Amino acid sequence: MPRSRFVLRLRFWLVLLHAYIGWRLLSDLDLSLPGTALAWGYLALSALTLPWVLRVSWLNGRWFAWPISLMTGAFSFLLVLTLARDLLLLVLVLTPQSPEAWRPASAWGVLAATLGLSLYALWQARRVPRVVEVSVPLAGLPPALVGLRIVQLSDLHVGPTIKQRQLARYVARANALAPDLVAITGDLTDGRVEELGPELAPLRELAARHGVFCVTGNHEYYSEAEAWTRAFEQLGLEVLINAATLITHDGAQLAVAGITDLTAGHYVAAHRSDPERAAAGLPEAVPRVLLAHQPNSAPAAARAGFDLQLSGHTHGGQLWPWSLAARRANRFLAGLGREGRMWVYTSRGTGYWGPPMRFGAPAEITLIRLQRAD
Repeated sequence: MPRSRFVLRLRFWLVLLHAYIGWRLLSDLDLSLPGTALAWGYLALSALTLPWVLRVSWLNGRWFAWPISLMTGAFSFLLVLTLARDLLLLVLVLTPQSPEAWRPASAWGVLAATLGLSLYALWQARRVPRVVEVSVPLAGLPPALVGLRIVQLSDLHVGPTIKQRQLARYVARANALAPDLVAITGDLTDGRVEELGPELAPLRELAARHGVFCVTGNHEYYSEAEAWTRAFEQLGLEVLINAATLITHDGAQLAVAGITDLTAGHYVAAHRSDPERAAAGLPEAVPRVLLAHQPNSAPAAARAGFDLQLSGHTHGGQLWPWSLAARRANRFLAGLGREGRMWVYTSRGTGYWGPPMRFGAPAEITLIRLQRAD
């Protein structure tokens, strides 16, 4: 679908859904005329400006980036709670209880719950992410590699509302884990290098015994992936473009490979995602870890002979109930899974995209320890 037609349809549905919220709530709130006008004004503003969240690069540096992003998350809660209220009132019709007595209290309850959930979700998104510890058993893992520590960061989304200060907090938490290597699995940025380059400066401080590796995500290709690749390298990151490198840890070798995002070939032909190319020439007996932004890369990665794939992209759904749709769209939503003999770990993401909120899908910095399978 052409982008202009998609945006037009999106605007239509947003206006319709905001009108539904106003229709179902405002008549039961018993507001004054100015209060009602103000409420309808807010809903109209929300409906008209929410599509701007999709124009992430355009929002960079604009004062209204935060208000619009917050309204997007609040709209999600407001819509879901309004629907839940209507279901409750429908149930009351079928009981001896009169739904009329519940209308004012339940309408105010929707507004109070929306405010409370929005504040909680904002706190969840903006706090320093929790550390999720995962042990991955690999068959034939050399004794020297048992306990090797990989710290995974994913979906940093430095852009309109995630800046240098927030990124520095992520880096400090990652460094405190004393990683043997750091893996960044895509979507580092939302915008252009000239806008956001300085905001990524904290990445220079990432420290790991065997280095910091990263791959591109789909959001790099929405702006200028090749320029970002050069910028990441200048920050000291080793960018793996369908390539692999061997590291030696206490005398044993580990292959660390990376592929571009599944959509990369639509933007840069030379960046077409290719796990077979990344695996080419690797010694058969060496354990292989692959960085791949999307968990949907897993079938091809398993066929290429990788033992462990580290991914992100899904954000774990970020905001329930939209996680239900994310689960259907992705082979793995979050956590540790299997694709044949290959393990797949999908991070819920370190940052967030769009609304600065998380609900039901807390952000994470992942500490992965390699173990020998029994």
